[in-house]
Amino acid sequence: MEPDTQTYTCAMVPPAPVTLDRREGPFGEVVLRERGEHFEIIANGCFLMDTSDGRSERLLIDAALGALPAGRTGPSVLIGGLGVGFSLVRAAEEERWGRIVVVEREQAIVDWHRQGPLDRISGAALADPRTEVVHTDLVVHLRTATERYDALCLDIDNGPDWTVTEDNGSLYSPTGLAHCHDRLTPGGVLAVWSAQPSPAFEQALRNAGFSGVRTEEVAVARGVPDVVHLASRGH
Repeated sequence: MEPDTQTYTCAMVPPAPVTLDRREGPFGEVVLRERGEHFEIIANGCFLMDTSDGRSERLLIDAALGALPAGRTGPSVLIGGLGVGFSLVRAAEEERWGRIVVVEREQAIVDWHRQGPLDRISGAALADPRTEVVHTDLVVHLRTATERYDALCLDIDNGPDWTVTEDNGSLYSPTGLAHCHDRLTPGGVLAVWSAQPSPAFEQALRNAGFSGVRTEEVAVARGVPDVVHLASRGH
């Protein structure tokens, strides 16, 4: 008889993260780490995002563009949060977008893209003449700005139910959503990234006067799907 054979598999051990930069800012600590071939951003000890995928960040842009009224030419988009740059890159890849404004409150993240290792991801998009980076807090910008945009694509937290800092919670409040509504042109689209679906946030959007409220999902390897919440301002 042939001896019994057994197959042994070795689990792949993920590489340990290497801290590339650590900054203490007005909103707490932000850290850029490298793990193998990917980068991670950690805010106040909370994992914010990494470069391992990016499908949902791209969906944030694509879904907003697809939800705009047909025939709108050169629409403007405000991207809330530069992050690892995937949403900006997606917007810059699309010729139909007109003005692209990125609001980022963390100077460290802007520096990592302009002079640091994240330049390899976003360098071309930042050099696009349509792109403007505004260094300010998104909540403040939405409250004080006078410009209107055809789309607001917001990705500053892990979602409406899981904010990185306490101040961000006001963005998803009735007052915050009213500011979002005011910053949109008639027929404009609000798109909000979240690490999990939020029926309560969908209802909050309806309560704030938005129409066409819906959620698009992106499957993940484990756990609940990433989602993009979409809503439109009426004409």
